[in-house]
Amino acid sequence: MASITIVIPFYQKQTGILQRALRSISRQVFQDFDILVVDDESPLSAESELQSLGDDERARITVIRQANAGPGGARNTGLDNVPAASRFVAFLDSDDEWAPEHLSNAFEALTRHDADCYWDSISGGEGFSYHFGMEELAKLPNAVRLSDAPSVIEIPNIASEMLKDWGFLHLSCMVIGRPLFERIRFEASLRLAAEDVLFFCDCILAARRVLLCEDAGALRGEGMNIFHSIDNDSPQFLRQQFNTWTALNTLEQRFSRRPQDIATIRVCKNRARQQALWSQARQLRHRRMPQLGLLAKWAWRDPGILQSAMQLAAGKFTP
Repeated sequence: MASITIVIPFYQKQTGILQRALRSISRQVFQDFDILVVDDESPLSAESELQSLGDDERARITVIRQANAGPGGARNTGLDNVPAASRFVAFLDSDDEWAPEHLSNAFEALTRHDADCYWDSISGGEGFSYHFGMEELAKLPNAVRLSDAPSVIEIPNIASEMLKDWGFLHLSCMVIGRPLFERIRFEASLRLAAEDVLFFCDCILAARRVLLCEDAGALRGEGMNIFHSIDNDSPQFLRQQFNTWTALNTLEQRFSRRPQDIATIRVCKNRARQQALWSQARQLRHRRMPQLGLLAKWAWRDPGILQSAMQLAAGKFTP
């Protein structure tokens, strides 16, 4: 049995995207892996993308079909079906690709340093500028360099750094050990935002050791992505911000005994409120009805949004 199981959630309309991801897996220096593709009721079936593969390649891939549950739900299905012999799980979005050394660097770092949580860097175009590489974290005064090849660093209290800005983390760069993938799952209901952030944080808090690699392990792809069509005027934007607030509210409970981190989380929660309210104010300016039902649900869970609404009305915050 394989040492690493690769989990790929699949929901695409364009042919060839999954094949591209699988080609990047086949080029890995480290070859002791198997693959779980979770077909999340994709418009284009995962099986149709595998027809051009050879028998040896196809034998390493298991396709699991399920009713649509979103990316978090699909990844949870993958985690629930990891073979008993697997030591690690690596995630790959179906429209991303891996550098050839991604799995070998991860396996080397995790086994050498007795760790169970690993990320390397991701590269992409200008539309991906909110992500940044681990070399930025290496500049922190508390960063500890563990090796040069691969270029691995460790940041004490990495959870606090993540809360300030989680743009250095991406699922296609993440590899976790059995103690984590047996226990931790995605919050599948957060389909438009932040289910990955909550998962990242839960893994960091539970991990024996978290390692970061400066080497680029993944290349961002350009397949179907729900975030490409969501901007301030999108009807999904309010739901996205509400889900972000919901995840942050959960994180506030996780960090209840860490006042400095609570302060960071509350700043982020207030930013989500403000962005949500500005989006609804724009709807009114364009003579469109705001999403009153979701706003009422938010206010019922979070009286703080009412205070933010009064600040907006008084002109005390700006977009």
